[in-house]
Amino acid sequence: MSQSIPVSWSSAEVMIPQTQVQPVEKLSNYDLVLRCQTGHRPQREAFAELLRRYQPHVEKILYHLAPDWQDRADLAQEVWIRVYRNIKRLNEPVKFQGWLSRIATNLFYDELRKRKRVNQPLSLDAPRMLDDGEMDWEIAADNPGPVEKLSTTEFYEQLHRAIADLPDAFRITIVLREIEGMAYEEIAEITGVSLGTVKSRIARARQRLQSQLQNYLDS
Repeated sequence: MSQSIPVSWSSAEVMIPQTQVQPVEKLSNYDLVLRCQTGHRPQREAFAELLRRYQPHVEKILYHLAPDWQDRADLAQEVWIRVYRNIKRLNEPVKFQGWLSRIATNLFYDELRKRKRVNQPLSLDAPRMLDDGEMDWEIAADNPGPVEKLSTTEFYEQLHRAIADLPDAFRITIVLREIEGMAYEEIAEITGVSLGTVKSRIARARQRLQSQLQNYLDS
């Protein structure tokens, strides 16, 4: 006949692990997206942290796509509204930045179509301020002096003006390709034109930029 053995558990013998909640500032982008995809609505703190980290990225995209639009801040806000509503549909959280870029680009393109329908031409004559140097142009100087720094600043100012002065179709494709790093197929899907047209526009945009900036490139 088997004899039952009494088992007792004391608090000293059993240690129940406590889950430590990391502050959102220390979470990876991947984990922030996952938190935003859990529950009925995106977690407020996690979403706010994503916005803080990626707002400059959204502003950069809109800055290059629409350098003369005065309502870029409103467009940026609309981008995040769309992100909030659709983040649960993102199947690969690791690709959040690319997904965010497409939302911003699609929003810009939708707005551009609306403005063209109501015949509001874009002004390309407004003064432009350069606040970054994101284009990958190679300028040789390890320790530039005052003259070199001035030349570099002038070059980027001319580069930004040259991009802004491109026709809409050329500017959009060159920004999506050279600044956003999108594939030709993605650009074709966003802009609604054929792959061959995308490649042709990018080639012609590069040619025009090189022609306008040749003096700086030679110096």
